[in-house]
Amino acid sequence: MRITGGVLGGRKVNVPKGTEEIRPSMDRMRESVFASLGEIASLSFLDIFSGSGIIALEAASRGASIVEAVEQDRQKSKVLLENVSMSPVRINCRFLPAELYVKRAKSPFDIIFLDPPFPYQFKWELTENISMSNLVKNGTRILIHRPRPEFLKTDIANLERTDSREYGRSVVDFFLFFK
Repeated sequence: MRITGGVLGGRKVNVPKGTEEIRPSMDRMRESVFASLGEIASLSFLDIFSGSGIIALEAASRGASIVEAVEQDRQKSKVLLENVSMSPVRINCRFLPAELYVKRAKSPFDIIFLDPPFPYQFKWELTENISMSNLVKNGTRILIHRPRPEFLKTDIANLERTDSREYGRSVVDFFLFFK
């Protein structure tokens, strides 16, 4: 798996071994998502359900100034830490459940990317909790990667869906926070 753009474009990223639920985000999807975000230099970026850290690395590679990766599975920590060590900016890694991270959050981000395992059944509850947390401010963009056949919830407090893009069997939904 390779980083698709920015100063780290083309660099290889390792995937934790023995973890079947890891679903490294497809190159085409990552490239398209970051192209749709436009210029992200000097923006803050949060990658929840980080896995290998590829999304956080894509953001850092493209100039995000503050990048944080959240991953619950400690078995992925070694590979995640090795991968983010190549970043041109520090990527803060937090190893705790996404729900707990959201509850404890103190600072907002410009962009939040959620890439939960496809069997994870609480993405809409988590998204709603994010929309009512300290992680958001006016203009925060929240992106959710989900399986295409899954139900899409659009009536989430303080969020407006602005786009939805299909990539094979998956979809990335784009939401904008407003209050």
